[in-house]
Amino acid sequence: QVQLVESGGGLVQPGGSLRLSCAASGSIFSIGFMGWYRQAPGKERELVAGILSGGTTNYADSVKGRFTISRGNAKNTVYLQMNSLKPEDTAVYYCRVVSGPRGSWGQGTQVTVSS
Repeated sequence: QVQLVESGGGLVQPGGSLRLSCAASGSIFSIGFMGWYRQAPGKERELVAGILSGGTTNYADSVKGRFTISRGNAKNTVYLQMNSLKPEDTAVYYCRVVSGPRGSWGQGTQVTVSS
């Protein structure tokens, strides 16, 4: 089983930046995917960005060019650098890790973009 601890959310003005972090522990010897999802009020949870074990990344069209996903050197931490934030980026952001046949979710961290 994988445990995830997220940090880095908060309130930021439009145009600002935030960096989210997610640290995985437990059965992390076979992580195949790490990613960030978000869910805004009244909307479905959506994939924001993901990174495969080989380093391939993918992004939602709405965040391309503004967000960057990366992993730490130990490969058990995933980051989401969010720049040029917009009010429509406001949501609860969830870390997702798939290790072997199992997937785990973080507890979620609130990101609010408002002036």
